[in-house]
Amino acid sequence: MSELHGLSGQWVNTMVSNEYKADNGNSATSSLEILTGPARGTVCWLSGSMLDISLNDEDMIYVAEAGDEALLDGVVARLHRSGDGYEIEARERNSLWINGERIDSKRLQQRDLIEFGDKGPLSRYRIHRQGDRLKRSLGDMLDDCIDYTRVSRKPRIARLQRASRNFLSDFIVESTILFRIIVVIALVALATIAYQQYRSSIHLRQQADSSAHRLEDFARTLTRTNQELLRPSDLNRLRQELGHSLSAAAERLELLEQRSAASTRIIAEATHAIVFLQGAYGFRDIETGRMLRYQIDAEGDPLFTLRGQPRLTLEGQGEIAERPFTGTGFVISKKGVLLTNRHVALPWEDDTSDEALIAEGMEPVLIKFLGYLPGIEAAFPVELLKASDEADLAVLTCREVAIGLPQLNLSLRPAKPGDEVIVMGYPTGMRSMLAQTGDSFLAELQQDESLGFWEVAQRLSQAQFIQPLASRGIVGQLSESTVVYDADTTHGGSGGPVLDIDGATIAINTAIIPEYGGSNFGVPVEFARRLLADAGVEIE
Repeated sequence: MSELHGLSGQWVNTMVSNEYKADNGNSATSSLEILTGPARGTVCWLSGSMLDISLNDEDMIYVAEAGDEALLDGVVARLHRSGDGYEIEARERNSLWINGERIDSKRLQQRDLIEFGDKGPLSRYRIHRQGDRLKRSLGDMLDDCIDYTRVSRKPRIARLQRASRNFLSDFIVESTILFRIIVVIALVALATIAYQQYRSSIHLRQQADSSAHRLEDFARTLTRTNQELLRPSDLNRLRQELGHSLSAAAERLELLEQRSAASTRIIAEATHAIVFLQGAYGFRDIETGRMLRYQIDAEGDPLFTLRGQPRLTLEGQGEIAERPFTGTGFVISKKGVLLTNRHVALPWEDDTSDEALIAEGMEPVLIKFLGYLPGIEAAFPVELLKASDEADLAVLTCREVAIGLPQLNLSLRPAKPGDEVIVMGYPTGMRSMLAQTGDSFLAELQQDESLGFWEVAQRLSQAQFIQPLASRGIVGQLSESTVVYDADTTHGGSGGPVLDIDGATIAINTAIIPEYGGSNFGVPVEFARRLLADAGVEIE
């Protein structure tokens, strides 16, 4: 940094030493650092008890002892020695600005910013103690830019442009080569981090798009599930077909009873132990705890995508997006213990659209899980006690049901190929039961518009139409983990019992092969015994 002016009134450019030692007997010396104008970056040392300051035609300041005739264009300000510093006053009606405020006089403080007149340069007042280092640091450069931007009365854009130019110039001229290298390395590092952040944002955007697709897949699944629920047109079709193909289930049951008195007895005794399971689940964001909901407009109506899928969101007050499901279970203890499939108790595990949501940080939440028994009107809550990790089995409890429920026994002997079996359950869920209700019941549902998932089940139970279906077949094949039989069943019948000719449970119905109706699968009862033991359930 060069030094501006001696008190002789001449402009002198010399290099300033690293340390300043007072030569006038004072322990401190003052200076003005010129921050703008042609002399920017120079220092004007102040010495004397009274100094006058004037401006030349190039807006450079000139400092001399008070009364010096060489002052240019008149005195704009006067400095009076006050202790270790100076007090400044405006002269001859000239304007004087200190820290952005116009003043007439003021005792100068360390780092005060001074503007002489309306066009004069911006200067910083400093008090230097003996031994102070005069070289400016990067912080000083930044302070200069910030202070100029803060107090200058020029337009904002002009201030920012000049401050940027000044900082760049000071940095290039006054910083060391090593420091510049370090700054360049830091800038390269920042650029690398910025590029990585950019790549990361692209990746996050791709993940967000992927999440949106997964949400759309789940919404499509919900739409398909809702389409499977009952509508008025479905009831019309059921009423029309009631006397034809859909009544075949009841006729098949009749035929089975006629063919075998033993089968009739088994079915009659087992019916009241077969539970119709009905539930619904949703998804909750693990981080925020918010449930996935239907997006609604200002009037509370649901919104849909261009493809007709419901819009889903974690915000708002729309209804929770519920995924309904049905299945079959059966009582194996008078204390209200049930057996069913794992995929019935934890239905989200086998759905690919659900797996995608789980991978995105959401967790499934069972919203409602109910059971119905033939002969008992009211539904009862069902809870998962334990799910097997080695087979498609789960143990449920229904403690609110009165003790003394009818129960099915677990067979003590393994099944053999050729054994006759009876599979019982609720295939197709409520549709098979509605098919047996008759025209008058369907007409009542239409009239009352009771078509909700939960309302229809309740109406069926109140009218005593909760009755399982039974199908008869033979065991075709056995393995350590599977019993294969040809008794008819379909989705909804999962979790039902596979009974032998003595009425004991030899397997739990678990899967069907849609491509080949002659083969359905069950889990051998031995796996159920192990699961019950792990769950601490004792069988009478």
